[in-house]
Amino acid sequence: MAAALSSQFRPSTYRTLKKIKTKQLVSCSMQPPSQSNIKVVINGAAKEIGRAAVVAVTKARGMEVAGAVDSHLVGQDIGMVCDMEEALEIPIINDLTMVLGSISQSKATGVVVDFTDPSSVYENVKQATAFGMNSVVYVPRIKLDTVTALSAFCEKASMGCLVAPTLSIGSILLQQAAISASFHYNNVEIVESRPTPTDFPSPNAIQIANNLSNLGQIYNREDISTDILARGQVLGEDGIRVHSLVLPGLPSSTTVYFSGPGEVYTLKHDITDVQCLMPGLILAIRKVVRLKFGVWLGEIFVETRHSSISESGILTFYLFSGTPQSSIL
Repeated sequence: MAAALSSQFRPSTYRTLKKIKTKQLVSCSMQPPSQSNIKVVINGAAKEIGRAAVVAVTKARGMEVAGAVDSHLVGQDIGMVCDMEEALEIPIINDLTMVLGSISQSKATGVVVDFTDPSSVYENVKQATAFGMNSVVYVPRIKLDTVTALSAFCEKASMGCLVAPTLSIGSILLQQAAISASFHYNNVEIVESRPTPTDFPSPNAIQIANNLSNLGQIYNREDISTDILARGQVLGEDGIRVHSLVLPGLPSSTTVYFSGPGEVYTLKHDITDVQCLMPGLILAIRKVVRLKFGVWLGEIFVETRHSSISESGILTFYLFSGTPQSSIL
């Protein structure tokens, strides 16, 4: 299935107020509140990715942070937690419903960004929908059953939700380039490394293998049936192999090797900081406010010939509305 979701981070780092005071302040140009701005609620605001999202939304045109939800650092100003020069006068609250109720009274367009965990995503989206707000979900290892349930719920409620397998534009570009290369090479292997042990093969490697499968190619024919463990795990039925490494001190990395007679074609993508996800997040927020119903699942940022929907360079590979689709549109 094309529902494997990709995440390069396990964002669960929290900091105490004492540490926050010793950090260098982030200079950020803040916009005055506006009725026309998109009101953004960050659910999981105290996590590393949540703090980065607060800064990114504050700096982006046409949107503003309207709420910060987390069970950690409750009561602290989210601007101070994010090392911003000035307080945003938005305390972290451990009650999503309270924040949503406050925003809904203003009649403004609102979006909830969910960085929580797979077990709470469905209820979070239901709450946001009840208050007339769309959601952007970026949660590692969300299950297909959850996405299917969200699809049915959002379609019935005539509301939209964007479930992003990755917010990294570089990761998407690698996947698109891999699809193009697959038509010209008969041998392909994926090598990935992570600084800490995680679920292997990673969702990112599975996504790449899914993209390259069912394209009429059988890869690595010479030893497609070998059971030698050192040759790596075969993903799918088309012979694509993945090798997963744990290398502390190095960035999260994904490399796809293609080879033919006399040449090797290599695609590599490294992630060194959560900041690389912020441009994709801002694009996702802008996209989801125009989504009227159903659940979008897929890469949303870079134009590709495999997509049937395009708007100002923002699009999706996969559309879940009712029944999940298992192939590229």
